Amino acid sequence: MNDEGVPSKRSFDLEERTARFGKAAIRFLRTIPENSVTRPLIQQAVRSATSVGANYCEADDAGSKKEFKYRISMCKRETRETKHWLRMLATADPERKEECRKIWQEAKELHLIFATIFRNC
Repeated sequence: MNDEGVPSKRSFDLEERTARFGKAAIRFLRTIPENSVTRPLIQQAVRSATSVGANYCEADDAGSKKEFKYRISMCKRETRETKHWLRMLATADPERKEECRKIWQEAKELHLIFATIFRNC
């Protein structure tokens, strides 16, 4: 489904899902109060969470199987990295642990999807 609730052309649209993931991460990360501990964690989390979708778009447009596999491996790495930064943020701001967990869970699911794609290509 797209932002208007209309079903997408593909029943399993990873481009859309990764874009929604990045947007959800940005919305969440903007709510975390910045201080000397959280600022670098937020910056790293934004970079890795938004890179997932960018790398997936690159994979989707890859000119070769080798390039596709490399870009999918980058998606896998970025989702794993996002999980790490979210875990650190949950420690730095325990009041937002549950909100953090929701984004972490989506990162975990995306990581499993990309790991499967990587193994099968």
